[in-house]
Amino acid sequence: MPKHLQPSDYLKKILTARVYDVAVESALEPAKNLSRRLHNKVLLKREDQQPVFSFKLRGAYNKMAHLSQEQLQRGVICASAGNHAQGVAMAAHRLGSRSVIVMPVTTPQVKVDAVKALGGEVVLHGDSYSDAYGHAVELQKKEDLTFVHPFDDPDVIAGQGTIAMEILRQHQGPIDAVFVAIGGGGLVSGVAAYIKAVRPEIKVIGVQTSDSDAMVRSASAKKRVTLDDVGLFADGTAVKLVGEETFRLARELVDEFITVDTDAVCAGIKDVFIDTRSIVEPSGALAVAAIKQYVATNKTRGETYVAVLSGANMNFDRLRFVAERAEVGEEREALFAVTIPEERGSFRRFCELIGTLPGGPRNVTEFNYRISDSKQAHVFVGLTTHGKGESAKIAANFTRHGFEALDLTHDELAKEHVRHMVGGHSPLAHDERLLRFVFPERPGALMKFLSHMRPTWNISLFHYRNQGADYGRILVGMQVPPGDAKAFKDFLGTLGYPHVEETDNPVYRLFLRS
Repeated sequence: MPKHLQPSDYLKKILTARVYDVAVESALEPAKNLSRRLHNKVLLKREDQQPVFSFKLRGAYNKMAHLSQEQLQRGVICASAGNHAQGVAMAAHRLGSRSVIVMPVTTPQVKVDAVKALGGEVVLHGDSYSDAYGHAVELQKKEDLTFVHPFDDPDVIAGQGTIAMEILRQHQGPIDAVFVAIGGGGLVSGVAAYIKAVRPEIKVIGVQTSDSDAMVRSASAKKRVTLDDVGLFADGTAVKLVGEETFRLARELVDEFITVDTDAVCAGIKDVFIDTRSIVEPSGALAVAAIKQYVATNKTRGETYVAVLSGANMNFDRLRFVAERAEVGEEREALFAVTIPEERGSFRRFCELIGTLPGGPRNVTEFNYRISDSKQAHVFVGLTTHGKGESAKIAANFTRHGFEALDLTHDELAKEHVRHMVGGHSPLAHDERLLRFVFPERPGALMKFLSHMRPTWNISLFHYRNQGADYGRILVGMQVPPGDAKAFKDFLGTLGYPHVEETDNPVYRLFLRS
């Protein structure tokens, strides 16, 4: 059980913490683009640039530097979702100690590999930090190791508090609030302990994801609450139960708590990339997502905020998901299910309507359609927007013009699965020809395609997704009367878009052709 120290005691511990044997004083950089968009000054505390790409080595080293030589010789053990593990492994390597690291099986491989590279002995156990923690406690007793807690320890908390010491030294002007991600609470406790001792007028705002909000629920209940499950996207903050000491400090010192969802976190990762050309992990972007939410809620202007970018340990493969959800998180993309009459020309009429929406033409980011009914067609459509709150207005506009529309922008099933599953066999597509096209990504490319078609030709399948390149890849099923074969060939030649016919592709015949 950790000691209960007074905030004044933490000030002394932070001022005398030993962190700079392994940590660097990370930069405090202005986020110029984000600041301009939000009409407030946003400063980024770049803990993602530490040697292990996370702030965690501060607390880990400070704790281990205070161990006796006999404790170090026996070895240390910790439980961690990854970043604390790297800090412990690096500290143990520097201090000549054995380190055993218990990590959840859900830990990104990049973090597992990094721990092994630093000499840590990795044991994978459980689906969350809390599962790994229970196993680590068993191993600690069995092998007589010294436990290095990732957050619920005064020395660890003090080590993390050196971040606040640096922030106030680096920016001596006004700061309205510092935003800090919360997993178990060590970082926010250390930051709050220092700031409230030195500059109590500065707000400290803790941030959690809406599916891993143990601290938020605990603060509301006035006692520690254990979550049944935690979301694993922001794995660095996926903690079912916050620390005893960290909960006490957070309740006393943190001014406000904010929760953000996955889409907002993905948008935050993109915001950091735009300003720094660096990619932070989901937990590393929580503070940025919270600043955006705070500004939108409180309508602030001209204030100064600091976001602690807590880490950058993310599997490269996860970027695919981040890119997909970032635009929705920023509400710069809206998703719809639209019903259109299954008649020749209705597809073109719908596309023309998109070009005349209030607020100016919108780029189509996604279009999924498969003929399935002789009277109606259901299409999945993604459109660019100019910001929050537009998707409902666009859906209403479609409906007014005779195209019944359902707003799917905030529908998890649609965003996660349905958008990739529109299609299948159709008895109405027996005479279909399937072609892959490369369209230039510019306004009018689709309308050029549609305007060159003969009225007797029918589109029976259409799939397009904007991937951010100069050219879009599009799959089109077309029903062309046998007598129009030459005209269709001339149409393809006149169009000038590179294409490949896929009618005989076995994949097409397995999954799409009736």
